[in-house]
Amino acid sequence: MSRTPEEIRRALWENDEELESRARNARAESLVAEAEETGDAPLLIQALFNLVSAYTFSVERDKAFVPFARLLRMWDERAEDFDAYATHRFHWMFKWVSSGMLDQPHIPLASIEKWQAEMEHRYRLAGYSPRAVRSGEFSIASHLGDLERAVRAHDAWLAADRDDMTDCRACELRQEGAWQVRLGDDAEALRLWRPVLEGVHTCLQQPHGVLAESLLPLVRLGRTDEARRSHLRGYRMARDMESMRHAVAAHIEFCALTGNEARGLELLAEQTRHWEPGGDPDTYLSWTACAAVLLRRLTELGHGDQPVPGPPGREWTARELSAHATAEAHATAGRFDARNGTGAVGDRARERMAREPLLDRLPLGLRVPARGPGAPGAPAAPARTPAPRPGGEDGAAAPRADAPPRELLDEARRLSAHGHPTALAAWARLGEAVERTGARLADDERAELLDHCAMELARTDPAAGAERFTAAAELYAGAGRPGEEAACRARAVLASAFAGRPHAEALEAIEPLCARASALHAEGAASTRHATAVLLTRARIRAGLLAEAATGEEAARTADTLDAELAALVAFAAPDRDVPAVCARIAEATESRGRLAAQRGDGERAVELLTEAAALCHAAGRPWDATGAELALARVLTGTGDPARAAAVLTAALEDPERAPVVAAADQARLHLALADARAAEGRAEDESAALLHAAHWADQAGEGDGIGAFARLRLGGSLLALGRWDEAATVLESVLPDLREGHDESDVVQARSWLGQVYSRLDEHRAAAEQFLEAASTAQEWENQYDHALLAHLAADALKNAGTYEQSRRAYARAEELWRSLGDRHGTLRTLRSRAWLASAEGADTDACVEFMQAALREIEEGLGETGDDPEERTRLLLETGHTHRQIAELALAPTDGPPDEEYDDPEQYALNTGGYARALRHTALAATSYLDCGEPGLHLATADHLRAAALELDLAHHDAARSWLARVRDAYPDGTTDPDGTVAERLKAAADLEQRLAR
Repeated sequence: MSRTPEEIRRALWENDEELESRARNARAESLVAEAEETGDAPLLIQALFNLVSAYTFSVERDKAFVPFARLLRMWDERAEDFDAYATHRFHWMFKWVSSGMLDQPHIPLASIEKWQAEMEHRYRLAGYSPRAVRSGEFSIASHLGDLERAVRAHDAWLAADRDDMTDCRACELRQEGAWQVRLGDDAEALRLWRPVLEGVHTCLQQPHGVLAESLLPLVRLGRTDEARRSHLRGYRMARDMESMRHAVAAHIEFCALTGNEARGLELLAEQTRHWEPGGDPDTYLSWTACAAVLLRRLTELGHGDQPVPGPPGREWTARELSAHATAEAHATAGRFDARNGTGAVGDRARERMAREPLLDRLPLGLRVPARGPGAPGAPAAPARTPAPRPGGEDGAAAPRADAPPRELLDEARRLSAHGHPTALAAWARLGEAVERTGARLADDERAELLDHCAMELARTDPAAGAERFTAAAELYAGAGRPGEEAACRARAVLASAFAGRPHAEALEAIEPLCARASALHAEGAASTRHATAVLLTRARIRAGLLAEAATGEEAARTADTLDAELAALVAFAAPDRDVPAVCARIAEATESRGRLAAQRGDGERAVELLTEAAALCHAAGRPWDATGAELALARVLTGTGDPARAAAVLTAALEDPERAPVVAAADQARLHLALADARAAEGRAEDESAALLHAAHWADQAGEGDGIGAFARLRLGGSLLALGRWDEAATVLESVLPDLREGHDESDVVQARSWLGQVYSRLDEHRAAAEQFLEAASTAQEWENQYDHALLAHLAADALKNAGTYEQSRRAYARAEELWRSLGDRHGTLRTLRSRAWLASAEGADTDACVEFMQAALREIEEGLGETGDDPEERTRLLLETGHTHRQIAELALAPTDGPPDEEYDDPEQYALNTGGYARALRHTALAATSYLDCGEPGLHLATADHLRAAALELDLAHHDAARSWLARVRDAYPDGTTDPDGTVAERLKAAADLEQRLAR
């Protein structure tokens, strides 16, 4: 059955709203055929416009010329069939066709120049400014590499007046900035782009394009935070748009040049459709050139044989796809150069493909999950070049791995004596060299090697480490080194405890060793360093016993004993504290006492001890050992209300030049995470976000990306949401969800989905928001406390309403109300009742039906007021709810089909859609104001907002005296001298003055 013209028009409008795709193009083609059958010329014109637009904003741009040629013929034959809107749109599309020709290398240059002249002629006849024509000429000249002509056209373009044919300001600024980048002036480009990046000028294509083009200029200028934000925002905006292939390509290039090759591969896997050349060779050139940069980088990093996602039909390695992308880019550029008679396009492509990395690594706050080589969308992250080993104290370079064993032994001993974090790696290199060369070591040297290798082994296999410690102790004994023997046997006992030996049994085993170490020290056969090593080992075992303590009294006794032993150790070692190794032992014991004080809730004592411990580490010349004490100190300071000092401690630790190269990546992650806590406590949201970003980055470097890193990214997503950076928050939260689902507490998953739902709501992606809220609610419904379930059900209902799925929304609101009532949460119930009123309004119910839900809310409030008794805080909250409810009844009366406006005053004329509701609106506005005033100070500003609303409504009804009366109440509420910390008073008085001016007119 054929559709009516009106049905076809509706279908055309719906197709315009669809995502760019071949499917949309096919529907546009079908609609042209349907429109043609009606014999309605204006309808056919509209359908042809729809088709040209669909083709232009897709990879089938080359097909746009045929329907436009038909429009051109129809215009020339019967211009009267084009109304004012169609006339404007017809001339507007000249620009699309002109630029589209330039992007098609099979169209001769002479034809393009002829079309440009035709456009200029027709614009002149129609009385349009030459600005759009000169812009087109500039595009031609810059494409050809004709600098002199480009400069002339550029100046003429910007000098001409703007009119109805001028590109939107956002697109013009994009083009102006891109030209400045071509000229080498990144700073000027970013100055021009600033209004687009800040949202002052936007359109369907911007800021998507500008965000992509700004990436490398920002990095080159050192503005890496902005570059990161532009990537997180921009890729998400462009990823689903066929016409944004060039922008997606720029994001891949950015990843390749900032050490984010794994992220680049993830984008490549998401966008395999772009390997099809289609009818847009210009953006295909951008795609292949940028892909070539990424794939070349992967090959250079040693991943040339890694499977990667490429054009369908076969499997690809990075090396093979690199060659393919490079060849395609050269071939496409060659077609343009052959058409143009210049080498400009090819030169630009070669320059782009030859670009080298701008940064070793720019943290993005994202993690690409490594699920095996070449897994679609999740390629394994390429390894980075390891940091060099530290040299000797005189600045000489560390020995090579193939150096003679004796040289490696000296280096390992030097690093161990210094307590350097790389010491164990040095002993491992010595072990490899001995095995490789068959070198013979003395018994004491073999003992040292075995001892230090056991330290590394005990981290992953404590039982095997205990055996190796015991073997090393035997060698020490045979070599006549009883102090080292005792310390090594103590380490064997500790390793056995880590391997599962009961701590009580381990403690029994360590006591004789402590007695022997003390005796050896008294005899001069063991140094203080050896004796304190044994005593500290006992403290570590007792700390394990404390963690296992079953009762409060038992735990208290164990804690007392542990503290006493640590204090005794410090006193024992004090005479030799000038010896760096002994000073380090005292520092460790003092740190343990500080942690113990923190566990007992003695924050003041904990701060004192942990501060001392950190200072001792620095005094010992081992700043890296201070990291644990400073981290614990910062956490105590933050918890006891001194986050500024905590932040200072952590910042100093992170910026310590001696420590930074050797602090473990996991410790870096923990320091940044603690710094984020301190910044959050200070209320410094931007700094909190930055700290979380670095915490996630270092966790990835430590291989803890799905643990600490995932937690940091979760918090980062929430921080970005709070900062209003919604596109970034969405990207981060989308990235972290898989890690959270695989190995984290389900509460973290619920939190991520809740935040993601809020972000999607802010981005007007309401269906996606509803999906996240519903998934989260499904998990939370199993929890004992049902508050989160109720809240998520309500949020899901809101999102479903905003998505237009009213029946599902109605069910979700009913479920939320049921949950709030079961919890005894009256305020949640009230919010749900008011939301149900707005849902009814959106569904088209009459005002009375909508208001019935509000009346139910008022009855709930009345019941609550009767139960408040002597609780003034609850009474105030309920009076505020009364005001909110009356205010929303007033809004429903004026705008029954609109959603609730903002709480603050706005021009009431925009809601005056139902003049018959003015009386009801005025009555409930007055009731709202009265309720707010009954609250006292908390309701004052809300009341004056309603006074202004009432004045505006009276003014609309020409009730001037009544309006003046309402305005007088506003002025009376704010006598001279009223404090105004946030500017609300000034805002209210200005609004009153504006209404008084309307009254005067």
